[in-house]
Parts: sequence; structure tokens; C-alpha cells
Amino acid sequence: MAERIRTANPDDEPELLRQLTQLAARVEGLYARTHARFSASAAYFELVQRRIDELREERVHNLQTLREFMDRRLLPAMQTCAWAGRRLQALSERISRVSNLLRTRVEIEQQQSSRELLDAMNRRQKAQLLLQSAVEGFSVAAVTYYGAGLVGYAAKGAKSAGWNVSPDVAVAVAIPLIAIAVWLGVRRLHKEAQAAADTNHTETSR
Repeated sequence: MAERIRTANPDDEPELLRQLTQLAARVEGLYARTHARFSASAAYFELVQRRIDELREERVHNLQTLREFMDRRLLPAMQTCAWAGRRLQALSERISRVSNLLRTRVEIEQQQSSRELLDAMNRRQKAQLLLQSAVEGFSVAAVTYYGAGLVGYAAKGAKSAGWNVSPDVAVAVAIPLIAIAVWLGVRRLHKEAQAAADTNHTETSR
């Protein structure tokens, strides 16, 4: 499983993680079913040894002691139980390490994907800002053009009414004033929209 993780593609990682989860569940199930029996066997073996100690037996010539007899029959079985318990525990720890390795790999790939997504969003935002600046410039020019036209019509009407007004001079004076006023208005709207967006982002983060 560790070798498969080392050579796996990102698309294979969810299936590998699922298999590791199932394997961990099987090992934990085995450990849960055998731990109580192994513990009871160890307690029983300890009780047998204690009872043999209480006998205070003495060796008889050419005869096997009761302790030697029980050790030869019980000790290998107890060593097998202890080895099996350690084997299950070691296997559980190895599965946990491999799972953590796979999760770390998945998290690193997710962070890389998130970083690339943020970079793409930043590039898109910069492009939007450039487009917005261009649109603002066109808007200022268009509004100034129509405003100057209105001033020209008003100056011509005032001249027809007998006022001493030159339409050309009025339009020439009005153009920079209209352009500055429109530009300030657009900048103000832009700042208000940016402040509202920042407020919404802060509330979303909270």
C-alpha cells in the first residue's frame, strides 16, 4: 500500500485512502476482539505462576518439577499471544503513519490547487481593475462630451435671448470643469463600492 501511494496519481488517492480506512478498521476490529483474550491469558498465566510459587516445591531426582512442566506447556503459548498483540499494535501504527502520509500529500496538493486558484483570481481581478479603469475613462469622456453639448445648446439659447455669451468660449470653459466633476464622482462611487466589498468580505470571514 505504501508503494502504491508513492507511485499513485492524484486521481487514485481517494480510492487509496478508502482502502486504508477499511484496512485500519479491520485491524482495529481484530485488536478489539483479541485484546481481551490476550489480557485474560496473561492474567491466568500470572495466577498459575503465583500458585506454583506458593507450593514451594523441591526437585526430586530425575523428575520434572511442576514449574518446568507448566512453563514448557504455557510459556510458548503466552509468547505467541504477546507476539500477536505486538504485531497487531505495530500494524495499526504503520497503517496510521501511511494514512497520515497520504493525507499530508492530499493536503499539499489541495494547498497547491488553492494557491493556483488564488493566483488566477488575482490575475482576473487585475484585469478587471484595468478594464474598470478603461471604462471609467470612457465614461468620463462620454459624460463630458454630452455635458459640453448641453452647455453649448444653453449658451446658444442665451445668445439668442440677447445675452453676451459666446457658445464656443462657454463650451471650452465647461469641458475641464465637467471632466473634473465627473471624474471625482466616479472615484467616489468606486471608493464606496470598494468599502462595501471589504465590509462584506470581513463579515464573511467572521
